[in-house]
Amino acid sequence: MSSLLTRDEYQHLADSLPLPTNAVIDGKARAAQSGDTFETVNPATGQVIARIASCGEADVDLAVEKARLAFESGVWSRAHPSERKRVLRRLVKLMERNAHELAVLETLESGKPIYDVETVDIPEALHCLEWHAEATDKLYGQTSPSGDDVVSLIVRQPLGVVACVLPWNFPILMLAWKIGPALATGNSVIVKPAEQTNMSTLRIAELAHEAGLPSGVLQIVTGPGEITGKALGMHPDIDMVAFTGSTDVGRKFLGYSARSNLKRIVLECGGKNPCIVLDDAENLDVVAQHVTQAVFWNMGENCSSNSRLIVHVKIKDRLVETVLHKLREWPLGEPLDPGNRLGAVVSKEQFDRIMGYIKKGRAEGARVITGGNAHKQGKGYFIEPTVFDDVTPEMTIAREEIFGPVLSVIKVASADEAVRVANDTQYGLAASVFSANLGKAHRIARDIRAGTVTINCYGEGDVSTPFGGFKLSGFGGRDKSPHAHDQYTELKTIWADISDPKVSRAVD
Repeated sequence: MSSLLTRDEYQHLADSLPLPTNAVIDGKARAAQSGDTFETVNPATGQVIARIASCGEADVDLAVEKARLAFESGVWSRAHPSERKRVLRRLVKLMERNAHELAVLETLESGKPIYDVETVDIPEALHCLEWHAEATDKLYGQTSPSGDDVVSLIVRQPLGVVACVLPWNFPILMLAWKIGPALATGNSVIVKPAEQTNMSTLRIAELAHEAGLPSGVLQIVTGPGEITGKALGMHPDIDMVAFTGSTDVGRKFLGYSARSNLKRIVLECGGKNPCIVLDDAENLDVVAQHVTQAVFWNMGENCSSNSRLIVHVKIKDRLVETVLHKLREWPLGEPLDPGNRLGAVVSKEQFDRIMGYIKKGRAEGARVITGGNAHKQGKGYFIEPTVFDDVTPEMTIAREEIFGPVLSVIKVASADEAVRVANDTQYGLAASVFSANLGKAHRIARDIRAGTVTINCYGEGDVSTPFGGFKLSGFGGRDKSPHAHDQYTELKTIWADISDPKVSRAVD
């Protein structure tokens, strides 16, 4: 991975880059057929960056038609797995070569610190794409133990036309999580980026075609969820929608499926994730480092953010003091400055939502011990990292997903109480447990209703581990790992009778 640039070098790139603004359909950049566009805004300045094509039903119909033609032609779906691998690896190389450009496009639209995009998002996206590319010719089918008179093959075939609907918090990384396994297994893929963050996805589509991906195999339709997203969800010739985003929108895609062709729906939705710290946790300095990373990384705009700190009363004050000390290492400011660890939240709408939760937390009796205010940075949407103490489990800020830089501290008196509080949520995406007693930590990890539980650290595993949730955090499949390939394929049995026709036998 290339090294970080200076703030001035990033700004020069931002000022000189050509901005991709049109949808990509059948290998070509296209305006919406209606001519409609919508604004994309830099959340760090509040200024309009460009106008993006606003695709309607006609554009989605065209993309699906081209995707189906590509799939049925076999140009990608029946290509040798090693050929698919070769093209995907070439895409990785092109993305790596253009990493600074992609990072700037991502930061301009999302407000994310470019430090994170360059050091986390892009490297992990490249690794994800390469991992799935390498898996293409290494995942085997099966045979069943059905006796000597038959050959019973259990094989996987690509679904067909897959729609991937992305969130705005990790545009490049979530794109890789979706298209890596979807393309590796031979599908034709249509991507709808979030309305707020389109340009890095559009640029990657250009690079994919440069890498040799056939026309119609990867297409990007841009536009609002209630128009473009709904058109994908309702389309009778789309075989699957893989969605990452809010639980409310996830419900809509289930409804679209029920009202159309019962297409497969895979949902990765919200979270209200607990971080349990018991009184025997070792090295509170390290614990505080993980706690801070878990809730303030990406300004808390992260579905796996550990936004509930459930800590034993004996060590609560010491841990909270250490967390406040660690926050000094998280400067807030201009996202294009690689010295900053916190940037702008993605939009005015999200800014108002987060500030509303902070106001409600105060009104319900929680105590702000740091932050709680908008950060003055021109006309951008910046919020100070905020820590609430004296939070009780029934408060709104302890129950609803804020999706911002807000930590709620809840004290408990035992491990059993900690588990009860952790599970007292409609979500179940991720959790963390800190304890010196590994046996106890493993038992707690087993008892927490969440898709990923980390012990004595914060994280989401790596590309080899599945990621997804319980309860309202989603279902239907998992991102990452070989399990991600399962959701983009159909399981088929091929049964061949090879018995000697001269020998009669009983039929079950």
